[in-house]
Amino acid sequence: MRGVRVVMIGGTSNTGKSTVAGEVAGRLGLGHRSTDLLARHPGRPWRTPEREVPPHVAEHYATLGVDELIDSVLAHYERLWPRIEDLVREHATGPGLVLEGSALWPDRVAALDLPHTAAVWLTAGEDVVRARIRAGGRYDEASARERALMDKFLARSVRYQELMVEAVDRLGLPRVDVEDGMSVPDVADAVLAQAS
Repeated sequence: MRGVRVVMIGGTSNTGKSTVAGEVAGRLGLGHRSTDLLARHPGRPWRTPEREVPPHVAEHYATLGVDELIDSVLAHYERLWPRIEDLVREHATGPGLVLEGSALWPDRVAALDLPHTAAVWLTAGEDVVRARIRAGGRYDEASARERALMDKFLARSVRYQELMVEAVDRLGLPRVDVEDGMSVPDVADAVLAQAS
């Protein structure tokens, strides 16, 4: 990790990017940030104790097919990319950063060609992603409509990961497969090994 000032951690939703980014940042003594904080695409379509699902988010997932959801999120990430690139450039020569988010699309990251940066993508099996989404959304307690929204979000997440893995593998970029029961320190170890 000598000389690396920015570590980027990409991946689909619910692969543990945020948690692992916090662990990696703590080990390296760097700040960490999510691309979600730069601009939010319609987020997770399930209630939490702190938040109801906004009507526009529910409508987004209820009315669009999986391919349309993918097109929408990829267009959002394309619009967001200049801000991400500026952030990476700023931290590559200044205070370091661990940056995580689904918006770290492999083709764009690979084209950065910046010194002092590394990137790794997290992947997880559909069963792992499903279990995490269902736990987060309290699927067993949800209404039929809420379950349908979670299922659509899962389908989008799985399809996004398929496309992302194709790009990562085509470009020969590093990725870490997060298995069920894998500890955060173990995933962080694997990320740091790949980033080196």
